[in-house]
Amino acid sequence: MSKQFFDRDISWLSFNERVLSEAGKNETPLLERLKFLSIYSSNLDEFYRVRIPALMALHKITGERKKIKLLGQIKAIIESQQTLFGGILREGIIPSLQRQEVELVYDQPVPGELQDQTGDYFNLTIAAFVQRIYFKQTGDFFPENNKIYFAVSLLKDKRTTAAIVNIPSDSLPRFYAVRAADKQYLVFLDDIIRGHLSHIFPQAEIMGCWSFKITRDAELDLLDEYEGDIAEKLEKQITKRDLGLATRVLYDGAMPEDVLRRLVKTLQLQNSNLVIGGRYHNLKDLGDIPLNNPLWRYGLWEPVTPVVGPSVFRYLQKKDILLHPPYHSYEVVFRFFNEAVLDDEVTEIFVTLYRVAIDSRIAHALISAAHNGKKVMVFVELMARFDEANNIRWARKMKAAGIKMIYSIPGMKVHAKMALIKRRQGGRDLYYGLLGTGNLNESTARFYTDHILLTSNKDLLREMELLFLFLRKRKRPDKKNNDLKFDHLLVAQFNLYERLSALIKYETRQAQMGNPAAITVKLNNLEESRLIKALYRASAAGVKINLIVRGICRLIPGVAGMSENIAVRRIVGRYLEHGRIYIFHHGGDEQILIGSADWMERNICRRIEVCCPVYDERLRSQLKKIIQLELDDNLEAVRINEFLQNVPVPVKGKAIASQFETYQLIKQYE
Repeated sequence: MSKQFFDRDISWLSFNERVLSEAGKNETPLLERLKFLSIYSSNLDEFYRVRIPALMALHKITGERKKIKLLGQIKAIIESQQTLFGGILREGIIPSLQRQEVELVYDQPVPGELQDQTGDYFNLTIAAFVQRIYFKQTGDFFPENNKIYFAVSLLKDKRTTAAIVNIPSDSLPRFYAVRAADKQYLVFLDDIIRGHLSHIFPQAEIMGCWSFKITRDAELDLLDEYEGDIAEKLEKQITKRDLGLATRVLYDGAMPEDVLRRLVKTLQLQNSNLVIGGRYHNLKDLGDIPLNNPLWRYGLWEPVTPVVGPSVFRYLQKKDILLHPPYHSYEVVFRFFNEAVLDDEVTEIFVTLYRVAIDSRIAHALISAAHNGKKVMVFVELMARFDEANNIRWARKMKAAGIKMIYSIPGMKVHAKMALIKRRQGGRDLYYGLLGTGNLNESTARFYTDHILLTSNKDLLREMELLFLFLRKRKRPDKKNNDLKFDHLLVAQFNLYERLSALIKYETRQAQMGNPAAITVKLNNLEESRLIKALYRASAAGVKINLIVRGICRLIPGVAGMSENIAVRRIVGRYLEHGRIYIFHHGGDEQILIGSADWMERNICRRIEVCCPVYDERLRSQLKKIIQLELDDNLEAVRINEFLQNVPVPVKGKAIASQFETYQLIKQYE
């Protein structure tokens, strides 16, 4: 095989296919199957908003024919997945709901026995949100990103015309739930509007009605400027996002060709990808379907709360804490910040925030700390995709409270997950720190698996303080003219790539000398070509390499002469695998690290990322046991083969679902 790398985008689609396959499993609880369909649909929308514009722009810039070929491959893969999606819903989930006396009205008119109730709902509620726009009036009409519309063909005054009608699913529930004849019915908002088009166009005959939606480019174009209010510039960019380039027109495949041509011409969508869909769009709304039978969901796993005594700070003076949310509750993280709010000896607090929770208890604590006289410095990344507006809102609240706000470094995202607290006690400064693999966001911590190290290790935390002081300058790192050195932390732009390369080379040399050598890495995405090539060289030398990669994986495993010693697994379960762990055998002196960095070019080359060693032997043992469970998983894991296929892992002996086993393991520690 001459090819060295999988294509990034096709690899990502293979991950989304794995999500879709979870929806197809009969053993997955019924509402969880709907949730996986929802996740698949949401992921695909983001793909069209982010990746397709990048591919189209690259083709425009370079003129590469292979980019057009790639777009064709992507289209074929998505069409195949969409067919599978429809089959899972129609042939699997809907019949299962029917056996439970629940009727999801899908691809059919609203049943006659529901006409009175749906009619009342339309007249009393829906009608207030319905807007109609005739094609000849569309000069000032701009379809919003990912909103659903109807294209309606009309016969009015003996002439054929057409109009657009919005489906207000952003203002009203997508599903109308009603009971009739001892059965629970769930009716799409779309179908209720479809059944009342004669009320919307009372002077016309309805000739046909077909849904469509437009997906627009989501990338922000912010120039690398050092002066001015970056928040204001971003807000202006955000307002343009929904007016961005239309990258996809998703339309009902039953729409006649002449109606489609007229729609494209009227809305000036000639440069968009025309993608055939079904009767319904935005099926991410399936995740919000109004059913709440607990038997149709995953059983409750009550998060474990570590016992740390009356003071987190006092506990950390004795030993480190390693949290594994969502198996662990977020209470210790809250206490870490809340203690600082009221502790008179706390003098300074430093935090990086990437995606802030909508009603962040951590942000509230930082505001209170500032009011209580602490010096608080917060670096907020305003360029966190799709969370910019919320991050700006919180940044302004915190700034108004007197917090020293440091905003995005132009052209370089700060993706590090860290916090530092300084206490003045007995005439000396004591440091307490937090380093994690996931955002300081209590909402996502309920379903993202991550690892959070709380420590008072002076070596780590003094280096963290140096990094915070550097970030305060809002300068891009310059390796040629920078005396900031890190001996313990691995920091992108300073030493992360060099240290990872050195660790891989060490294993390679050990294998060449006939010594034991092994690398185990868990990531969300693996794309950076130099690190992949280093892994290939290590494999060729005989290093045993195990990779757990949730999403994008450009490395091709199992190829003789290149990667025969590399195995890649992907795990999809009730939680989203998000932790990053690196383990190097290192001649028996194992190097175990956690951190924020995936092995992608953007993370290695265009972001500030922080990874840290785990020194406490108890905590190192925990991480190794968790990783081993994931390597032994034969229920939620699949193996990625050299053809980028998700291959089920055969069950030999005990059946192991790593997320369940990890929860059982963590309960034992407390």
